[in-house]
Amino acid sequence: MPNETLATYLQDHLAGSIAALDLLAHLTADPDASTPTLPRLAAEIQADQDTLVALMTRLQIHPSRPRQAAAWLTAKLGELRLRLEAGEAPALRALEGLEALALGIAGKEALWRALAPVADQTPELGMMDYPGLIARAQAQRQQVEVLRLQAAQAALGRQRA
Repeated sequence: MPNETLATYLQDHLAGSIAALDLLAHLTADPDASTPTLPRLAAEIQADQDTLVALMTRLQIHPSRPRQAAAWLTAKLGELRLRLEAGEAPALRALEGLEALALGIAGKEALWRALAPVADQTPELGMMDYPGLIARAQAQRQQVEVLRLQAAQAALGRQRA
């Protein structure tokens, strides 16, 4: 029987990764936000999600359909909010989308950091490359930060008439 607290924690992070991938798909489809970096990030985040799913499988933790549905719905509502509030300001949509993505990646790094110190308590947790996963999250966060700052310049910089 898996630890219920651990199961909930992992299910929540899986739901977060679903929302992040949905957000990335939205950003990649937006010509004002898309860069070659985004598809690479999506592939890495998908690989991280696969790693999380494999861990959950080893721990016999099943994905929570309600959490996944809530994550998808939250992502869609966030996308709608960005479209409504940013209106005709695509650079603002990109900026806010990239900020949400950066927060999600920070949460993923926090996941790996939280699991690392308890890895010796559960054999399945000990099978993970936490330093590598943490480093990849940090690298992803740095890539998003570059894009976020570019979007900030476009959205918030001096407007020319």
